[in-house]
Amino acid sequence: MKKIEAIVRTSKFEDVKAALKESGIDFFSYWEASGIGNEHLRNHHNYRGTVYDTQYIPRIFISIVLKDINAEKTIACIEKAAHTGEVGDGMIFMYNIEESVKIRTGERGEASTAGPSDKL
Repeated sequence: MKKIEAIVRTSKFEDVKAALKESGIDFFSYWEASGIGNEHLRNHHNYRGTVYDTQYIPRIFISIVLKDINAEKTIACIEKAAHTGEVGDGMIFMYNIEESVKIRTGERGEASTAGPSDKL
């Protein structure tokens, strides 16, 4: 099993969510996050005469645990949906998961993960 974590622009979250759903990933966790990346080098940004502090950038943090067979396809899906080509598009991380247990049923391992078996 793999755990995929992605940090994406808040403005691209709906695109990523739709792409994941279309790919058969209909369960994942997400929350708002803030961070400092290369954009912090420009602390202020002028937009239509208003100065905005860009030191802290709002992002959405996405976490998905899935079967190994779906990992690379899921990463490609997120990358495509979140891409703008601008600095600050985000990052994707992949980790190995040793074990998981579905509390309701007691299922373990890949049987306990959400998402398609081979739909991607």
